[in-house]
Amino acid sequence: MRYFIKTFGCQMNKADSEKLAGWVVGRGGKLVSHLALAQVVIINTCSVRQSAEDRVIGLVKNIVKLRKKKKIKILLTGCMLRYSLARLKQMLPEVDQFCWLSDLVGDNDLVKREDRVHAWVTIMEGCDNFCSYCVVPYARGREKSRPIEEIYCQVNKLVKRGHREITLLGQNVNSYYKNSEFKIKDGKLKLLVEKLKIKYQNNFAVLLALLCQIEGLEKIKFITSNPHDLTDGIIKAMKLGKVDRYLHLAVQSGDDQILKKMNRKYTVGQYLKLIKKIRREIPEIKIGTDIIVGFPGETKKQFLNTVFLCQKAKFSQAYISKYSPRPGTLAYQLKDDVPILEKKLRWRKLNQLINKKNKK
Repeated sequence: MRYFIKTFGCQMNKADSEKLAGWVVGRGGKLVSHLALAQVVIINTCSVRQSAEDRVIGLVKNIVKLRKKKKIKILLTGCMLRYSLARLKQMLPEVDQFCWLSDLVGDNDLVKREDRVHAWVTIMEGCDNFCSYCVVPYARGREKSRPIEEIYCQVNKLVKRGHREITLLGQNVNSYYKNSEFKIKDGKLKLLVEKLKIKYQNNFAVLLALLCQIEGLEKIKFITSNPHDLTDGIIKAMKLGKVDRYLHLAVQSGDDQILKKMNRKYTVGQYLKLIKKIRREIPEIKIGTDIIVGFPGETKKQFLNTVFLCQKAKFSQAYISKYSPRPGTLAYQLKDDVPILEKKLRWRKLNQLINKKNKK
């Protein structure tokens, strides 16, 4: 059977698609490079913004056109499964099967990685923050961290296979094993982790420091971090030689009232104080961010506060998105009152200020 996998969304989805590719190969399937060659198309979906869902719907329509010439089965997984099955069938009646990734892959640990040097490593899934605009807690569930011993063994294996760089993935890596203790079987590893815990006082920082000790591993990246629980211990661990000198630290808005409506647990002042501390400790660090423009009720003055923050923060890059209401979130109850043209203007201004300026 010939399979084509199409991935939408974040790096976590990319990592999930590598598991799907491993599942396909493990059951004797063949991966093809174009959907027109496939007998089965697996769509790994994103639901963070409406535009992502619209692209999924557009892809399904294109596959339906191909069905006039050949039989193609459509299988859909990923974050759009946060909707009820009845809703999904109404939205995408042409899809043959809707199933969770875990139901497809099961306990299969075969991962087919495209990159021979770099590897994605998921350390946790889900989120407990419930930002008012975000579907992640509904699509991915509450936070669940993988055992540190399991991650350590996985990275060791990856390095032995030739992977010299890894990116640790989680919706909020800073809260890895938050408020809980590690359960480690290996005595030597347990002793080492206990020593690191005394030094760093943060479980994610302990993980970074532990992985830095793996011989042959050259670079460790991680995404994504939430400003409200990025501790001094994490900053200390980020100074280690193998940790990448890029930090993605989503701010979302430069206005305190909007941040409160977003349920972000920090103020503009606290955010700026944090990045000032990080740059003092790691002078060569580059900081990127996420920003949402046109959040419900955002006035022009509040948007200008975001512009001011960006000028002050001097981000190296930013992922800027135009707010889109997501059913099921708290913000969905608010009136989406910023006109789309105004959202586009605000997006263009920030993109010019941050991304285009840094390309010059």
